[in-house]
Amino acid sequence: MFIARMIDEKKRYRRYKTRTQQLPADYHTAIEALERYLMYFGPGKGEELLAMLEDLADLFDESAANRTPIRAIVGEDPVEFAEAFRRNYPVGQWIVREQERLTSAIDSVAREEKTT
Repeated sequence: MFIARMIDEKKRYRRYKTRTQQLPADYHTAIEALERYLMYFGPGKGEELLAMLEDLADLFDESAANRTPIRAIVGEDPVEFAEAFRRNYPVGQWIVREQERLTSAIDSVAREEKTT
């Protein structure tokens, strides 16, 4: 099961890379930069990461077909775009788990303060 899943994910990643390599040069450069950023800060598990990258490829495919300028896709701040895009895929992100753990710890302390 684990090996089969890994092989499937590797095939999906190769299809994704093939798709992005077929984009016009400027779209390809932009999506590679976003991919690099999202690999560091995106979902930690392969399935969620692949879903996110495939959706990003869909966005860039459609934008290239419509000749939408890169700035119209990502806006003036590419980091803000990447962060907003990444937030749509919260499953498996270590930062989300840490944010939930922090919130839970502070809520617990606050509840105890009220009862004492």
